[in-house]
Amino acid sequence: MIDKVSSCLRNISIKPFQNNEIEKQSSDVLKNNTKMQNTSDAMTGVPLMKYRNISFKGYYGDEQPLKKLFWISTGRNKVYADNWTNEHIYTAGSKKWVNARPEELLRRTPENTIQSLCTVVSDSSNPHIPSYIPSPDFGNNWGRHANYIEINPRVIAKYENGRVSDGLLNTMKLMLAVPPSSNSFANCIVLSQLYPCFDNDGKSDAGSLYCTDLHRGISKALTAQGLKYKMGDDEQVKAFNDMAHLLGFKTGFRLPLSSGQIHVKGKDFDWKKDEKAFVDACVWGIELGFDSIYFDSGKHIIDTNGYCGSGDVPDREQLAYILYKIREQTGRHDISFVGEKCGDNMAYKNLGFSAGTDWGNAGNFKEIKWNAKSQSFSKEYAAGPEVSNDNDCGSDSFETRLNKMNSCLFAYEDVKDKLPSFMQMHDIFPLSPYTNTHSLMLHSKQMKGSDAWTECERHYDGIFNTSLEAQNYRQRVYHIFENVYRQ
Repeated sequence: MIDKVSSCLRNISIKPFQNNEIEKQSSDVLKNNTKMQNTSDAMTGVPLMKYRNISFKGYYGDEQPLKKLFWISTGRNKVYADNWTNEHIYTAGSKKWVNARPEELLRRTPENTIQSLCTVVSDSSNPHIPSYIPSPDFGNNWGRHANYIEINPRVIAKYENGRVSDGLLNTMKLMLAVPPSSNSFANCIVLSQLYPCFDNDGKSDAGSLYCTDLHRGISKALTAQGLKYKMGDDEQVKAFNDMAHLLGFKTGFRLPLSSGQIHVKGKDFDWKKDEKAFVDACVWGIELGFDSIYFDSGKHIIDTNGYCGSGDVPDREQLAYILYKIREQTGRHDISFVGEKCGDNMAYKNLGFSAGTDWGNAGNFKEIKWNAKSQSFSKEYAAGPEVSNDNDCGSDSFETRLNKMNSCLFAYEDVKDKLPSFMQMHDIFPLSPYTNTHSLMLHSKQMKGSDAWTECERHYDGIFNTSLEAQNYRQRVYHIFENVYRQ
């Protein structure tokens, strides 16, 4: 019977994130555990997390992955207040975050990071990791008003001996310095990558993030080598989402829609044959704790003018069905589906989208304010401005970015009419003059003119603009967000 249970467990929805070693380990755990009850439930596919009496080490399904990560990092359950964090707190009313240079944050350990988290969000006399961490509740239509902040984990990952890893852990470190959601609308952290890219995933010469290989697990650029056999890849993703939710963020990830930019287990993708594989990949992402999916080339479902990526995209009926199935299978009707460059055409709303990006000139405050008023009738979908996107070449000045951010956050007559906005990591933490967002989407290897990408420590200094002007810019960004919390 136990062998049959082990066999069935391999067929439940978490299978795409397993590997042979951990799958074997999970089978051994089940064989040695004499307290397992209701094995017939497991035969019908009930997730393992139901069985609280089973202790997993390295297997997927832990209900408290953030606590598990802390225990693996420290060997203890007790969390202590972090003095360094208390010396670097930015306080804006009831909101708090860490005010520190990004390269400094990336050098901190997972222990430091989680203790910083608990110091920021917990009572100072009792820093702790809650047993239950729900996604912050902004209602089902939160995506229509949210600020989407895209972070590329591969850029801030650990570079060592030709390998790229720890992208999630380093995003968690950096996330501490991102201003949290206001009481009126959410800030959503969007990962540029979740699933592997086509070529050399997890290596310093990896290919473009505009391509993704589904059903081949989580990208090795995101997971940590040091956690292998100790923590499942899916648990690492869930720990990231738990931390983000505890800080008050929503979370999302990017996926392309053009068939030529998608593989399924290394094979070419076909919308006629592989629709279910795409739906399943989206559902698994949501089950890992994400609240949103950003669809690259979303505009071209309705508007076929301009560059549409490589290959075809689903037609209107097919995408509407896909988005419906994702909500149905996850049981979540609060998911935000964001379409790249989708405008104010309500046909996007009818597809099931929550937000469109790059609509209106963010440099013109009055124009964005007018757009907010003209779309105020729609409570489920709106198209909004952006500070920058994945094609940003880094040419905008600090003043230009600040002006655009001001429009994104304040251009409306009533806060309930606020449009969604989109920005990049670069708009909060300026990148080095040697690189730009678009180049980093295309390539993992070091940029021409910089030798800072060959090893971890110098890599952190090489990513960001470390000038005094860049530090002052970040403080001005914080001041803009501080005014948001006063509304």
